[in-house]
Amino acid sequence: MSTSPGTTTRASSCCAPLVRAPLAAQEAADLARLLKAIADPARLRLLSLVASRDGGEACVCDLTEPLGLSQPTVSHHLKTLVDAGLLQREKRGIWAYYSLVPGALDEVAQVLTTTAHG
Repeated sequence: MSTSPGTTTRASSCCAPLVRAPLAAQEAADLARLLKAIADPARLRLLSLVASRDGGEACVCDLTEPLGLSQPTVSHHLKTLVDAGLLQREKRGIWAYYSLVPGALDEVAQVLTTTAHG
């Protein structure tokens, strides 16, 4: 798994589906942190809202109304998703724009599949 300071390790270190090989303790802890980050209805909606927007990115100002949450609450959820390695943040002037980390959700899906590849 790739990590950078302040981010949670992503599921990529678990290169095999759960049904192929047992997870090591650290892999299980890393995957649990990732799943905990997305196990919130507001965060799942944020992932969907960002991914489905034209250009695949959104500013926090675009996300507060659809969620019906305050800007600080939306920003907190976005930070959690960035820290988990699912979203990336790009600062443009006074605004921050969020987009999916390419392949991050695919990596989660790959780990959770019941089909053992290769």
